Amino acid sequence: MTDHVHHGHVFHLTGSPLITESIGALVSIPDGALVIGGDGRIKYCGERDGVPAEYADAVRHEHRDAYLIPGFVDTHIHYPQTFAGDSYGGGQLLEWLDHCIFPSEARFADPGFARTAAREFTRRRTAAGTTAMMAFGSAFPHAQDALFTETLAAGLRIVSGRGIQTVGGGSARPLLTSEEDAIRLTREEIDRWHAADTGDPATSLVHVAIVPRFSLSVTPETLRNLGELYDEYRDRGVYVHTHLNENNRPGTGEIDTTRALYQVESYLDTYDGRFLPGSRVGGKSLLGRRTILAHAVHCRDDELARMAETGTSIAHCPISQLFLGSGTMPWKRTVAAGVNLSAGTDFGGGDEWLIPRVLGDAFKQHISEPGDAGVSLHPAEMLFLGTLGGARALDMEERFGNLDAGKEADFLVVRPDEALQARLDNAVRSDDPDLARDQTLFTLLMGIRESSIAEVYVQGRRVRVG
Repeated sequence: MTDHVHHGHVFHLTGSPLITESIGALVSIPDGALVIGGDGRIKYCGERDGVPAEYADAVRHEHRDAYLIPGFVDTHIHYPQTFAGDSYGGGQLLEWLDHCIFPSEARFADPGFARTAAREFTRRRTAAGTTAMMAFGSAFPHAQDALFTETLAAGLRIVSGRGIQTVGGGSARPLLTSEEDAIRLTREEIDRWHAADTGDPATSLVHVAIVPRFSLSVTPETLRNLGELYDEYRDRGVYVHTHLNENNRPGTGEIDTTRALYQVESYLDTYDGRFLPGSRVGGKSLLGRRTILAHAVHCRDDELARMAETGTSIAHCPISQLFLGSGTMPWKRTVAAGVNLSAGTDFGGGDEWLIPRVLGDAFKQHISEPGDAGVSLHPAEMLFLGTLGGARALDMEERFGNLDAGKEADFLVVRPDEALQARLDNAVRSDDPDLARDQTLFTLLMGIRESSIAEVYVQGRRVRVG
């Protein structure tokens, strides 16, 4: 088994910091080396002249004027919306779903169309440098089969599950199942695909999630049944993924409609087993450290506290929040609650595949929050959102998310395109070395486009998609 040494400018967050500790964990090594063992794990990350002598005969890769950074982690993206980006529906979330998204997702009933979408989805995520993701899945099992098959063929990581809908009208009808089939099909997907490549969730690339679309697409019976199912599979490393507190249009938006329909005190209660009127307990909770809730734009303090208590993570999706007019997740209040944050493109609702574009919009949104709520995100916090925070949300931080020795080698070779390189070469830099480092990382994260992502590696193997 051959060892490899990659040389370039290394940027990553070492250790296991909270997002509030990410500045102190930021590592920048301009003349760096990343040693990858034949087992696909990182053996050394540090200065070029510090590479251990035992790797003197390793295959060397000189990435001059390039950066070595951890692979991006996208914790909220919609596979059945592969071709639905930039869809105009003349309204906010609920109108957009009805007019644009449900009809688009219904096309996945055609197996040939689903295979085409799975190939395109895999190509696009690879071009964007997304090595791991939580993908909201299709309602149709054959479409999920295509997604997992393409992902494994490429050697990428994925957590996904079929989108579960048991109620809805109009354009949603092709996506609905009975209560019984919702559980049966989810169980079958778990049994077929969860850790299918290695048989062990601790080493596998593919994992399955239980994915109710959102509370308005299911019933109390569905939530009760899914809670029982999750309780059965929780110890096998199965995930939960859904949406929370995205649209707060008074009276007719997602949040008010959910609370009125279920007669609960908070939206989160519906996922926490408290989905009966008055927020009475009706089943088992879906919250936990392998649960990712997308958006969380309009959370109450008690909802944030409950997510932090249970280890539930938020997929922060600023691009789609802009696209659908959903508002801005309050950064300071959310971070202060202690909830783990990760980044989601929400492609479909978001119109970008690239995690750095998410990070850039997060910076712009949060510096624009009114009054004392506004904050200028540090580039280390941005890097946390797009890498380590995502690995933590997927409960796989011990496997990837940074370039520490012992981790599986998920990393990117970023070779700046001409425009980005010109900015990196000619921008004013501070005389203070730490600030100069931060300025370079900020320019890099804000300026990365697909054209700058030269090579993508997962478990030390270069990913190539035809």
